[in-house]
Amino acid sequence: IIHNFLDIPPVETISAIITYDSQWSNADGQMHLMMVTKNGLVKKVDLSSFEKVRRTGILAIKLKKNDSLKSVKLTSKGEEAIITSGKGQAIRFKESDIRSQGRNASGVRGIRLKASDTVSSLDIIKGGKGSAGLRLLTVMSKGFAKQSELGLYKLQSRGGQGIKTAKVTDKTGEVIATHVIKDQEEILALSGKGQVLRTKISGIRLASRATQGVRIINLKAGDKLVGVITL
Repeated sequence: IIHNFLDIPPVETISAIITYDSQWSNADGQMHLMMVTKNGLVKKVDLSSFEKVRRTGILAIKLKKNDSLKSVKLTSKGEEAIITSGKGQAIRFKESDIRSQGRNASGVRGIRLKASDTVSSLDIIKGGKGSAGLRLLTVMSKGFAKQSELGLYKLQSRGGQGIKTAKVTDKTGEVIATHVIKDQEEILALSGKGQVLRTKISGIRLASRATQGVRIINLKAGDKLVGVITL
């Protein structure tokens, strides 16, 4: 459907959609887009670099061979980021660890992945160290989910392997999304075959990092969760 509005080639797929107040569009150096690729590269670009975007689009990141853009988030000074992999690793680091680059750059190493692992998600921790009481919601492809206290994820330097955020098994499937939770009350989970679940976050138990969580949706054979939205 998006190709009806944007003049981009049919082979292109949309990785992320970002909404923001118009006041930030020309706030040079105050607001950034943080991008992460499936192979663990991360990049930060001034939002003002995208003030004038053609209908055909402009280059946002120079991708390396066999890599693709996985997620994009808005971030500003003093915040932190957390990157999660499909095999259940997570790394938390300061946004200031990444210098702002131009649109033609490829980025720097955000997380060091093991063989066959790829990035599943990126989220921003607002307020940095003042994040007491925040939780990390982890959702896996076969309908399992859990919450963990964000304080269990120590602040590290970007580029490491991170720490375990979920026990990934054949039963749970790989991690597909993580969300920093503050005052959100519900999640909307969507499967590849069109099944939708809306459930209270309070019904997802609080657990330690290296656990598999609880089942939140019964999926049909061959179906998997592909996306999660917090409300």
